[in-house]
Amino acid sequence: MAAAQLAAVPVVDIDPSGVFKYVLIRVRSTEENNDSSVDIVRGYSWAEYHADIYDHVTAELEKTGELDCECLGGGRISHDSQARKIHVYGYSVGFGRADHSVSTEKLKSKYTDYEVTWSNEGY
Repeated sequence: MAAAQLAAVPVVDIDPSGVFKYVLIRVRSTEENNDSSVDIVRGYSWAEYHADIYDHVTAELEKTGELDCECLGGGRISHDSQARKIHVYGYSVGFGRADHSVSTEKLKSKYTDYEVTWSNEGY
């Protein structure tokens, strides 16, 4: 059932520290008469391009055919786990700028004891 699959998708999955690219992805149910969705943040240092993250995540989430993904944009994340700070900024050339305020709220829900900030500056 797509609703259960959608509910099981972690809202945030990012590398534990460093500076890396991230994407904001809307995950939707493909069931008829079910327009539920969740926005998720994914960021990894192994990605050379924002599309690498999007392709990796969608391959996993869409494999059953019950979920569909759409990239809402991207940027960068600076994650300093020792200082307990996360800064979201920049944009993706391919996907455009994500709404960093949305991404920041998602990150705050996982990193509750962090200072999480955002800016539209940088690339």
